[in-house]
Amino acid sequence: MSGARAEALAAADAADRRRWPLVVLAVLALAVALVVLGSGIAHAAPTPPEGPAAPTGPADPGTGEVSVAINGVNGTPSSSIVVLIGITLLSVAPSLLLMMTGFTKIFVVLSLTRNALGLTTVPPNQVIAGLALFLSLFVMAPVLSDVNTDAVQPYLDGSMDFTTALDAGSAPLREYMLGHTREADLALITRAADQPNPEDPSAVPMLTLIPAFMLSELRSAFIIGFVIFIPFLVIDLVVSSVLMSMGMMMLPPVMVSLPFKLLLFVLVDGWGLIVTALIGAASGGGG
Repeated sequence: MSGARAEALAAADAADRRRWPLVVLAVLALAVALVVLGSGIAHAAPTPPEGPAAPTGPADPGTGEVSVAINGVNGTPSSSIVVLIGITLLSVAPSLLLMMTGFTKIFVVLSLTRNALGLTTVPPNQVIAGLALFLSLFVMAPVLSDVNTDAVQPYLDGSMDFTTALDAGSAPLREYMLGHTREADLALITRAADQPNPEDPSAVPMLTLIPAFMLSELRSAFIIGFVIFIPFLVIDLVVSSVLMSMGMMMLPPVMVSLPFKLLLFVLVDGWGLIVTALIGAASGGGG
């Protein structure tokens, strides 16, 4: 009996093993059929796409002109615009300082004075540039005050737009440059630009006025430098003649004349005379 039962169990086990692959195949076939059926249903009934929305025009088309507003809500310039203008002015400040103020003339005169004394590096360029900068600010203080009163403050208060403020701020600078520019230099630049002669000074464009102003400033600086060179040149000639007469040809005349030139410059208060002359020329007008 036990042997027959074992054979029956073995036969049942073998039958179960044969049925499992059939069950697995049936499940796989059912899954494939469901996938195919679902894709067919999806392709059979596609969802129609939505059409593009109709374009909407502006509520108030206006005149079609492009305008850019740089003011804030309350009419005053926004902080971002003020920062942008400040950064722009700082970037172009060196060029404006060179072209539209007396910095160029002052720097050239101080450099020529150093060369006339026979000093190549004393005082250094940084000291000369710093002195020229503060003298320029001192001379230009009334002009800058007018620019601040007429243009900067009204623009910051919102009572003046940017274009009007730019015109109002350039008026004091134009007046200063016209007062220090020779008519010959204006005529030279006007002819070089092939432009008609302006009827009055207010009609001179800035592109013509600025280079003419710089030419007049350089001319004035060279004239002052020539006057400064004369006494020191006389000292050099006297020292050279004395050394030649004494037969001391190997001794550089510069080494002997330098102390005398420094002594003369200090005794006559050379720096005070030069600064006074520069401030007087800048304040009095005329190149």
